[in-house]
Amino acid sequence: MRVTLVSLRPTEAADQAGRPALTPELLAATGARYSRSNDGLDAILARIDPARLDQSVDAIFRMLDYGHQSIADMAPVAMFMDGVSAWLAYYVWSLCPLAGGQESSTRYIRMTPESLLPPDVLGIPAEQHGAWHAAMLRAFERYERLYSGWQALGAAVPELVRLPESLRNDASERAARQAERIRRNYAFDRARYLLPAAIATNLMLVMSARAWAALCQHLSAQPLPEARRLGEAIRAELALGAPRLLRHAQATPALTQAVRDEFDLLSAAARQGPSAALRATGAAAAHPCTAHLGVCAPAAADGQAFAHDLRYHENRYAWIGPALRRTAVRFGWEAVAFAEIRDLNRHRTGRKHCPPLPLGFYAAADQLPQPDSAEYRLAPAEALSDAIATGQDLTLQAHTRLAAGDPSYVYWTLLGTQFAFEHVTTADEFIYEAELRTGTGAHFRYARHLHDALSLWYERYPETRGAILEGAAEPE
Repeated sequence: MRVTLVSLRPTEAADQAGRPALTPELLAATGARYSRSNDGLDAILARIDPARLDQSVDAIFRMLDYGHQSIADMAPVAMFMDGVSAWLAYYVWSLCPLAGGQESSTRYIRMTPESLLPPDVLGIPAEQHGAWHAAMLRAFERYERLYSGWQALGAAVPELVRLPESLRNDASERAARQAERIRRNYAFDRARYLLPAAIATNLMLVMSARAWAALCQHLSAQPLPEARRLGEAIRAELALGAPRLLRHAQATPALTQAVRDEFDLLSAAARQGPSAALRATGAAAAHPCTAHLGVCAPAAADGQAFAHDLRYHENRYAWIGPALRRTAVRFGWEAVAFAEIRDLNRHRTGRKHCPPLPLGFYAAADQLPQPDSAEYRLAPAEALSDAIATGQDLTLQAHTRLAAGDPSYVYWTLLGTQFAFEHVTTADEFIYEAELRTGTGAHFRYARHLHDALSLWYERYPETRGAILEGAAEPE
């Protein structure tokens, strides 16, 4: 694991134009003085003594201890985090919904067993190291078999990959590369469910120093050693960019106990026994992913008003009217594979709720051609059946370890392990997410999830059908 602070510096054009350049904390302190001055930026900067920068900052940052933590929101900090588990990357995003950033994608990168993090780093008990490592290698072997099988099927039956006619009829090298990328993504999207949540990934985030301090608090309160280690690594880098916030970047007794209480409730739920899906066999190991939708609209709002709000909605970034912006929406699914949760979780709006209680295992069995079709004999059906058995076994093992109170149970899960997922936001943001996650380049599975949620919306407000720009997850 490695965390690196990356600082911004002025462009040559900014230097030539004589624009000021400030450290993150000095920027925050300068902005904070706007609440005590109406003289403008030049007057504030003129009062900063270059020989006493620390004193200029300290005078303002002492206000943080009196509840003015919004000052720290004006101190931008960027960090790159290499070599954290896919599970921990998801957890970081769940705590930082407003951050800008990126993460290594299992939809575009072929993962290998070398990307597994060591079990001692993850906090897996020493007596389980051998069994855990053997299980993860078994999952990787299934992943490789599935990837090869899905790729072969996509090459043999381009209709399944939905290669556009323009690419099929184009003999150019550029078209060939694009077609190969689409076929590769088709295979990645269907094989990735066998990848362990313990694979190493890289992510970067840009957010305020206040958000970094809050992230450190939560990571340091976690029972998982990997999370605490990341918290300390971030804290060390934060000392380079915003050292005055370090006192806020550590766990508190109350937060530590709250995290413990949440885990105890989850463990108690697991002790009630595994779901029917985890006790089933074959494709039935996938828990039903039934969608639910709750809407709290303004008193005068109806389907006609919502359709009127979409009259200038020409693309997913375009204008949406006030009735939809004022409407609260709670939507989600009984069970979603962790692979899709990692994507759905990164939406910036509202609040997400995802209790990590294993419910089932999904491995894209619904993507096989019909058994009586000519394509079926080319499909990786046998490999998929074996993969489902492996994924179900590991998910059930994770459930058993959770019931026993072992926090490291999450590292026994795979990307196909299913959890419940819910999102609370406003109707305009729900529509944006539905359009994004069903549009060009969308993953087939979360496109299905959002299609199901939209179907519930249309049942209530049929007037909006057609005005919402639902896509068909066309390849890009």
